[in-house]
Amino acid sequence: MMNPADLPPAAHNAPVCVAALYQFAPFADHAALRAPLAALCEAEGIKGTLLLAHEGINGTIAGTHSGISRVLAHIRALPGCAGLDVKFSGAREMPFLRMKVRLKNEIVTMGEPGTDPLATVGTYVAPEDWNALIADPDTIVIDTRNDYEVAIGTFQGAIDPETASFREFPQWFRANRERLLGEGKAPKVAMFCTGGIRCEKSTAFLKQEGIEDVFHLKGGILKYLETVAPEESLWQGECFVFDARVSVGHGLEQGDYTLCFACRLPLSGEDRASPLFEEGVACPHCHAERSEEQRERYRERHRQQQLAHARGEEHIGVGPPARGPVPEAQ
Repeated sequence: MMNPADLPPAAHNAPVCVAALYQFAPFADHAALRAPLAALCEAEGIKGTLLLAHEGINGTIAGTHSGISRVLAHIRALPGCAGLDVKFSGAREMPFLRMKVRLKNEIVTMGEPGTDPLATVGTYVAPEDWNALIADPDTIVIDTRNDYEVAIGTFQGAIDPETASFREFPQWFRANRERLLGEGKAPKVAMFCTGGIRCEKSTAFLKQEGIEDVFHLKGGILKYLETVAPEESLWQGECFVFDARVSVGHGLEQGDYTLCFACRLPLSGEDRASPLFEEGVACPHCHAERSEEQRERYRERHRQQQLAHARGEEHIGVGPPARGPVPEAQ
């Protein structure tokens, strides 16, 4: 069982424990792992999303501390998962509506056959050593996350690839390699993402592309925000997370962003103050992209949600096509 004293304050003091996890592991039959894992999550009242593939497991789940402990113990007993990487945080209320255990081709989709973090990967850098690395003028710092994530926070001086999905990263790197690396001695390349999994793939990819000095932030932004004091931090803004909290800040405290129902993009206080914002219906990012007919459907769904909330019930319904976040990456 986990020791609550080992959790960050945001997780220890919150009523809901959130665990973001991943492990690259060679599952011979990942489909056979799904039913027992789903049954345990249901029995423990756990909600969230877990992805299973031949290359391992990835996801974020939430529930009681004891329930999370039992699910993590089950996962750590799977082949190759004894060293499961978990980042804990807390939530004021359950950040997921349901539990999903899905079978996938990749636990984080890059679409590059042969990219195997179990075979080769970049050098891990602990959060307390990260500032020195990215402050080095000989280091190129790349944010491997999607554009909507970068928009609300990133590290000082980091390059934004402006990708809409992680699958676009290899093409972006190949197209910009000469501009990034130049001629002569290759610089160090430092990369980061939310919890570390995308950098497992991206550093393995760069190593395959012949780049030697490749580094990535161990535990990702979440571990950095948990570990590094705000006065020493080079992080600017908030960190997007793939659940109802939307964002977290230093100490993994819940942030100020909300999510637009129509386009699923994060909204700042300034966005919500815009005349183009209508709760549950539209925001400045998507107002021009939706018809009045669509907006009326969203209004009706929002009304039904409000009525269900007043009755103390959940109203899940069917959401719109999501242009932005899907809970498949850390």
